[in-house]
Amino acid sequence: MQKTWFFFLLILFFVPFLDSCKAPDVEESKPDFWEFPAELDFEDIKKRGFIRAIVDNSSASYYIYRGRTMGYEFELLRNLANHLEVGLRLIVRHDIEDAFRLLNKGKADIVAINFEVNEKRMKYAAFTQPVGMIKTVVVQRRDRTHIDSLHQLDRKEVFIKKGTVYRDRLLSLQDSLQLDFKVEEENTGLENLINKVVQEEIDYTVVDDDVALVNATYYDNLDVSLTVSQANPVSWAVRKNAPDLLNQINEWVARIDRTGYKAILYHKYFLNKKNSYYRTSSAFSSVSGGRISKYDEIIKEGADLLGWDWRLLAALVYKESRFNNAAISYAGAVGLLQLMPVTLQRFGVNDPNNPNESLRGGVSYLRYLDGFWMERVPDNTERIKFILASYNVGHGHVQDAWRLAYKYGRDTRRWENVAYYLERKSQPEIYRDPWVKSGYAKGHVTVRYVREVYGLYESYKVLVQS
Repeated sequence: MQKTWFFFLLILFFVPFLDSCKAPDVEESKPDFWEFPAELDFEDIKKRGFIRAIVDNSSASYYIYRGRTMGYEFELLRNLANHLEVGLRLIVRHDIEDAFRLLNKGKADIVAINFEVNEKRMKYAAFTQPVGMIKTVVVQRRDRTHIDSLHQLDRKEVFIKKGTVYRDRLLSLQDSLQLDFKVEEENTGLENLINKVVQEEIDYTVVDDDVALVNATYYDNLDVSLTVSQANPVSWAVRKNAPDLLNQINEWVARIDRTGYKAILYHKYFLNKKNSYYRTSSAFSSVSGGRISKYDEIIKEGADLLGWDWRLLAALVYKESRFNNAAISYAGAVGLLQLMPVTLQRFGVNDPNNPNESLRGGVSYLRYLDGFWMERVPDNTERIKFILASYNVGHGHVQDAWRLAYKYGRDTRRWENVAYYLERKSQPEIYRDPWVKSGYAKGHVTVRYVREVYGLYESYKVLVQS
């Protein structure tokens, strides 16, 4: 018993001593995310072949309407990508700090969100020449909570998007007008805050006037006339160590101002109220309805049979027929999936204008193509590209390109290697090669077709829930 007490006393004595001998905690001094941006400038983007841009999912930026990708920022970026002769890949983010972090890590190349440039933001990025003028407005309902002047915000609660200039602007307003109101920040999109106003979850929010104007076209009970600040220039952001990219974008900004392209686009999205209403209030808009088409349910059933993401099959249907079940091509292809008469007969489609029959026949054909390429291309993601190409031009032409890739020692399981030869199948030295069995084809059209279907699918994945 005495020994037990002896050891117990030793533990009581030594534990504090040992604890005091621990090395003190040393906080590593980590650099802020913007201090050492990734080394990527315009030439690197050109070599890669595409530019990555961050946008917001809103009726003023980027959304889906009846299967088609739309939005003011989206169309500007598409024009910019064409000008730079690169592809375009979009990333949707609501969190502004996260957007700057992705930019500096090299995961994005441009943040196409309208920024008012200030000293704090200049730490995070470099900014383009102004791409527009934006003013800040109060969004409110036309009901008992309606106010006619900023003074009436006293003792009210205003909700804003986190990370924006609205907070500083409202705090300045409090000081100058000697008001007492509460400012609540939420890490969400501007349009979500506007919807909360409409649904009477909140009474007031502050947003840019372009977003406000679009929403006011299809919510009759919204008032966006109360101005918080007059119009100020806004810019897009790039990495601070990408001066060549910045110069290229600034040249493009000057060009679209000079040619009037930007003014035409602005009119399309913000001044044509009828078009804005239908695009953004439709059930088939990613902003309001969340559906791609009226055929979503049967497309999902078909995708289950294929083992595909239904949004990929939806992208193919849109590319083929724009969801028009009565569509007829110049070559005689008909229905949602534009099947030729011989294919209709082969897969038992009696009424090609019947969306259920047309889709069933198209899915049967896609399953056949899947089986055709299964052993040659085991990877599912790669094989889908072969299937799409075969659906467009016929599997005989794609098989020719596969043979040429094999002949010249390329990895025939990778689409990019087979696409290289398919693109050249309109050249005599290629389509006359003894390894080619199906002859001439406009293979470059098919390669672009696969790229466009996949590009649309990527947009659907971002903007439409699975």
